[in-house]
Amino acid sequence: MLAIHKKLIVDERGKPTDVIIPWMEFLEISELLGLDLDETTEQELKEAEADRVAGNEAAYVDLEGI
Repeated sequence: MLAIHKKLIVDERGKPTDVIIPWMEFLEISELLGLDLDETTEQELKEAEADRVAGNEAAYVDLEGI
């Protein structure tokens, strides 16, 4: 499991307003969430999802073909 080391920034009332995390952990989280994907890759993933939902087996590639 991913451990997130963080520092909370609070306002004068003690209410959390911001969080600081180490850069490398931010990059790991971004990658896990897919936030680092370019537009072309995002579009390809959307098309693949649409093919899966539609049951379009012709769009599938077997593992040997990858």
